[in-house]
Amino acid sequence: MALTPAIFLDKDGTVLEDVPYNVDPEKMVLAPGAAQGLQRLSKLGVPLLVVSNQPGVALDKFDLPALQTMQARLHTLFLDVGATLGGFYYCPHHAEGTVDAYRRRCLCRKPAPGLLLSAAVQQDVDLSRSWMIGDILHDVEAGRRAGCTTVLIDNGNETEWVMDTPWRHPHHRVPDLEAASRIIVSQFRQHEAAA
Repeated sequence: MALTPAIFLDKDGTVLEDVPYNVDPEKMVLAPGAAQGLQRLSKLGVPLLVVSNQPGVALDKFDLPALQTMQARLHTLFLDVGATLGGFYYCPHHAEGTVDAYRRRCLCRKPAPGLLLSAAVQQDVDLSRSWMIGDILHDVEAGRRAGCTTVLIDNGNETEWVMDTPWRHPHHRVPDLEAASRIIVSQFRQHEAAA
């Protein structure tokens, strides 16, 4: 089977408004520009995959079943704007967690690329033709380490700006998911025209 490109999306601050440690479906609201961005990206016909650090599990702020509720709400929010959630990949770990089972360093917590690599294996994704969109430089680094083209949504959520390696330099920088979607659709069209 031929590999497909995919669009990897961070959850909080990218797809959803950033509400720390939120698993309450009622508080899960699309971020500015996300509805338009998801609509446009859905027309590409490639998987839209959410990849998210969820350290609240390790920090005992919520449990794993709460993530199933979160995924169901994400699925509905995507459908409401005419898109399909192709997968939800999360890291429940944190090195300073209080829940023993999840207190550890791992390869899936961004900026490590593990979530993207796992999704790529499970969904036959060509990472070299894929994109990672996020609102902090850890998202950029994870995407670049996985071999994706990266887009930073510069909406004020990145506060440290530690850009000490090339991995943390985004290919593109935009204000929201709608603007990111314009760049990605344009690049896809150019690639198709050249093929």
